[in-house]
Amino acid sequence: MLAVNLISSAMALIPAGHLGTHLKGSTVMQFPTECHLLTPNTPRYAQRSTRCSPAQLSSASKPVPRVGAPMPEKRPSWFRAPAPGGKHTRYDELKESLQTLSLHTVCEEAQCPNIGECWNGGTGTIMLLGDTCTRGCKFCAVKTDAAPPPPDEDEPWNTADAVSQWGLDYVVLTSVDRDDLPDGGASHFARTVQLIKFRAPRMRVECLVSDFAGDEAAVATLAASGLDVFAHNIETVERLQPFVRDKRANYAQSLGVLRAAKRLAPQDAILYTKSSIMLGLGETRDEIVQTMADLRAADVDVLTLGQYLRPTEHHLSVVEYVTPQVFDELRVLGEQMGFRYVASGPMVRSSYKAGEFFMSAMIDSDAAAKAPASAHVALAPPKGFEWGASV
Repeated sequence: MLAVNLISSAMALIPAGHLGTHLKGSTVMQFPTECHLLTPNTPRYAQRSTRCSPAQLSSASKPVPRVGAPMPEKRPSWFRAPAPGGKHTRYDELKESLQTLSLHTVCEEAQCPNIGECWNGGTGTIMLLGDTCTRGCKFCAVKTDAAPPPPDEDEPWNTADAVSQWGLDYVVLTSVDRDDLPDGGASHFARTVQLIKFRAPRMRVECLVSDFAGDEAAVATLAASGLDVFAHNIETVERLQPFVRDKRANYAQSLGVLRAAKRLAPQDAILYTKSSIMLGLGETRDEIVQTMADLRAADVDVLTLGQYLRPTEHHLSVVEYVTPQVFDELRVLGEQMGFRYVASGPMVRSSYKAGEFFMSAMIDSDAAAKAPASAHVALAPPKGFEWGASV
């Protein structure tokens, strides 16, 4: 009921005709009480919606992504990112440091198009627990194996050492899925967060994590580590979950993990939650709005929406390139639903520089409002820390 009310309330705030037209035509889209009747060659966001009977809502009337399926004719003109790199740039410095310390980034492993902008702009996303995932999601370029190498015990120390030297303001820690570990790697994450906070107390730390197989004890371990943002991506709408994600992941489990993070955090902590949806995989407008409402019902604070881009021919084909106008409409709707921040655009990814600038400012503002003027927090060394050790 809460999800339905969120949609109704948000839609009531949008003036008639606000959602406008698709860039390729003059078809007005209205939602959420409609479904999209599709033909194979018609872009879904350009097709008029009509009210459907329950029989018409069957999955047969809606597209699903497939590996090897035909792609749209060409990538639209709005997909352009500057080439990364250059001597004496922050990008160059970060890349060299990563190689020296044997660290991985999801920016490189997942072939993110924004790597140059983010690294040069002072944000970075470190991938913990190695570069091999135990799951096989059909959208992801990270390599997989049922039995990856054991975690590097020095990685938390090396990560804290690296990010404190880089002069970053905001760091995102993410990882491959590690279903082979008893806690899914939660204690490894927590250790890394604690060391970073000790070395750089003012740095904001976001952890973009797996679902830990729904293990709330693992969620609690990370929620109590001192991180600022607990992020977990729901990835796609409920109908498309089995086509897009590994069979060990599912919609309800992801929502449950996001709810649990806040519930299990220490009472004196300010913990934000964040999630992300990929578009262009065959979802309908109604399904996107319902997923947004479900995330708000789970008290998620921050949402990112971006275009799915196929990393290789061995991954899911793009069903549709969603226009910047549609992304902007969804951003407005998300803000009206009550998300604290919505980053929505074709090139937006779950960890994205522009969003992190806003997140950092939001966290600082909330902390200042909560703390008395004379408040001072003394940080104790993490358990096992030895003075003089190379952190």
